[in-house]
Formats: sequence, structure tokens, C-alpha cells
Amino acid sequence: MADILLATLNARYAHSSFGLRYLMANLGDLQSRAELLEFDISRRPVDILESILQHAPKIVGLGVYIWNIDQTTRLVQDLKRVSPETLVILGGPEVSYDTDDLPVASLADYIITGEADLTFAEICRELLDNRPPLTKTIPAKLPKFEELRLPYHLYTDRDLQQRVVYVEASRGCPFTCEFCLSALEIPVRQADLEPFLREMDSLFSRGLRQFKFVDRTFNLNLHVSRAILQFFLDRYAPGLFLHFEMIPDRLPDSLRELIRQFPPGALQFEVGIQTFNDDVCELISRRQNLEKLEDNLRFLRDQTGVHVHADLIVGLPGEDIDSFGSGFDRLVALEPQEIQVGILKRLRGTPIVRHDEAWRMVYSPSAPYEILSTKLINFDTMQRLRRFTRYWDLVANSGNFRDSTTLIWQHASPFWSFLHFSDWLYARSGATNGISLGHLAEHLFHFLTEERRLDPLEVANAVWNDYTRAGRSDRPSFLRPYPLTTPTPPRSQPLTPSRQARHMG
Repeated sequence: MADILLATLNARYAHSSFGLRYLMANLGDLQSRAELLEFDISRRPVDILESILQHAPKIVGLGVYIWNIDQTTRLVQDLKRVSPETLVILGGPEVSYDTDDLPVASLADYIITGEADLTFAEICRELLDNRPPLTKTIPAKLPKFEELRLPYHLYTDRDLQQRVVYVEASRGCPFTCEFCLSALEIPVRQADLEPFLREMDSLFSRGLRQFKFVDRTFNLNLHVSRAILQFFLDRYAPGLFLHFEMIPDRLPDSLRELIRQFPPGALQFEVGIQTFNDDVCELISRRQNLEKLEDNLRFLRDQTGVHVHADLIVGLPGEDIDSFGSGFDRLVALEPQEIQVGILKRLRGTPIVRHDEAWRMVYSPSAPYEILSTKLINFDTMQRLRRFTRYWDLVANSGNFRDSTTLIWQHASPFWSFLHFSDWLYARSGATNGISLGHLAEHLFHFLTEERRLDPLEVANAVWNDYTRAGRSDRPSFLRPYPLTTPTPPRSQPLTPSRQARHMG
């Protein structure tokens, strides 16, 4: 039994809730009266409700995000019907802005907006003392890092073995990109370095080897970023994998020298580029030096073993398909291992909505609020680009077709060539999900030989190399007519995460 139950629905079982652990760590003397439960969106809300009520809580705190808003709404609806006396407190980015039209907000007893690390405990204490807050919506005071108890001890051994473990050395973002909630998180606050590194050392000593930093601008404070990289470099062990989100045009020599020293596959940098169109950047208040950005990406690819995950966005105001395609080709030429093509989302609270009228921005009213059409990209074209993003992830980003992918655009525009492949694949398969690796390989073979008219033996060798790279030896029927040699499988599995490992030469 627990007076306070903290819960959320993660996108997948492998994810862990960083926010709930912060809330639990900062409950103070109430921590002994609280429990933390994590679910994922594949679970039925009614089954989650059963698990929650087994604890007979007086207060249920739920983290609400763009990926779980629909399931959380159903959960709260059922909870208030079955147990109306249970108090429901909502928090998280999806209920921190523009909640007037949110059904889940009207169902809840209280909503804490902003960073609730400390405010949640205060509200729980008032409710348990029969001193209910005077207002339903409670803005959280912005906590300073020195006020917070760090939550890393709440990761269990099972979490360290089976889940993504999130850590942070800073909060906030100095930039004001209008599509991003981080633009509202000013100022940037830095965790005290020594206590933070002690916690990282504890996690490392417990066996954790994969750390995902959620800092929006890890390399903003160069002293801190160098200290953290040096900390992990001094403790390097096979299997260490560090994920950072980087400012793409800020990579001075002192940081480069440290990065060079990490073995291949130990670092992943998520690099948010979003657009190469200067006019669009100005329109959405995004500042970046494209010349420095390109120089930094060339450095990372040519002189380091960093896995580069670069982001672009489809549907920004002022960008048409030609402009996006030009930027895509420019990024492909820089050879990041992955290019994440995202569809623009109208996140609650972001100022991107100021462009709705001028650029005829039409978004879906349902989560995840993706753009449906703009003044420059109609719905049909947006659908083509939506399929493009899905197929790019299956073919290029997956690392499963490392040899075959570049044949799609050999000596031509990567964007327009892959868009042609995307249109062809959808017409042939009618699907964007559930395509097996074998069927995808066969589709790719037929496209390259029939549409691109490439030499069938050359294509067969490329597809066969890709197909067998992970140790598969069964030869698909479409490759049986060709004289192919089965490659020698690797003697051992790499310690780098599987997706990243597939991109390593």
C-alpha cells in the first residue's frame, strides 16, 4: 500500500522515466509513503488501472507526454469512475501549456506545470495534511540544481541491465527555435560537477556502460563537457556508449582532442541541424553557423569514431520540397551515419503557431500534432515525404543496407532518387510498416535492377553482403541465380548497441 503512487506510460519497456525518479528522490520524508510504477503504451489502460488500484493510493501522480496522452486520458477517465476519491495530479510537458482543450486536464484534480521536482512534494504534503491547494493549476517554481536531490540511486540493477538510463548535467537551452519546447527553458542551469560525477561513478561501478545524456546543449559549457568526457575516457571499458546532444557549430580544438581519443562506437552525437535554409532559420529564430557546422561534421566523420545522428525537419514554415531536398543532399554529402528526418509537430506552448496564418500551417489536432500541409507543401506531397522518412529509417538509418543504399542515388541527387524509390516501394508494397528484412531486400534488388537498370550481379553482391552481415546465411530465392560467396560471420558480437554497430566498418 502507498499513499502516493508515481506512474507513467513509457513509449517502450526499454525506456525509463527520468522525471518520475526525480520526483521520488525529492519527496523528502514522504518517500517512505510512495511507490513508483512504470508501464508502457502497449499495455491496456484498464490493466494499468488494476495495477495502480492494488496499491490503494490516496494520490496518483502521472507524467503526461506527447506519446502517452491518449492512453493516459483513458486511464484517468477509468480511474475517476472506479475510484473517484483518489486524487490525480498531472505533470509533464503535455499538460504544462495550453491545457484548456485537453480532456485529461479537465478530469484531473490538480495539474503542476513546469519542472515539478520540488512542487510535487509540497502539493502532496498539503493534500495529506488536508490542506488542499486553492487552485487546480499550480505553476512549479523553477528549481536550482543545488536544491535537488539527484535520482540516480533509484535506477535498479534491472534498469541498468535492461533499460535506457538517462542522465543530465544541465537543463534548459540558450536558443529560441520556435518549434522546440526547449526554447521556453531559459536560463540554462548546470548541475554541480563534483556531485554529478560521483553519481556517474556510482552507476559505472554498478556496471552501467550506456549513458544517455538528455542535456539539450551538452557542449555549451566547455569546461563541464571536457570534464565529463575526460571522466569517462579515464574509465573507458569495452561496451561504454555515451549519447550526447550537441550544438553543431561549437566544437573547439580542446574538445576535438578529447573526442579523438575515444574508440570507434563509444560516442554518439545527436546533431540538430533541422534546415540548411538561412531564410527559414531566420523565420523560426534559429541561429547556426552552417560553415562551422559542416566543418565539424567533416571532422567527426574523418578523424573520429563518433556515431553521428543528424536531424532534419520536414514542413517548416517557408521551406518547400526543393529547399528541403537541397538541404538533405547537402547533409548526405557530409556522411553522418544516420539522418533522422522528422515531421514538424506543433508542440503545446511553442511559438511556431505564430506562422499558421501567413504560411497556412495545418496540423493534426491529435497527438503527436504533425503538420498535414503548408502553403508550400500540399497534403499529397507531405504524405510522400512522410513515407520517405519511414523508408529512409528502414533502409538507410537501420544500417541493414550499408552497401546497397548508396546505389539508389549513384551519381544523382540522394533526395530525389530516394523519393523515387519511396514512391515505387509504396506503389509495389502498399505498406510502410511490417515489411520484413527479406522482403525489403528483395524490393531493393528489383528497384536497383529494374528501375535504376544497374548490373544485376553488382546489385546482388551488394544486397547479399548486407543480408549476411549480421550472420544470416540463408540465400533468398531472388539471389540464387547469382554466383555469390558467403562472407565469414564475425567471431563475436560487438559491444556497441546493435543499430550503431551495423554502421561500423
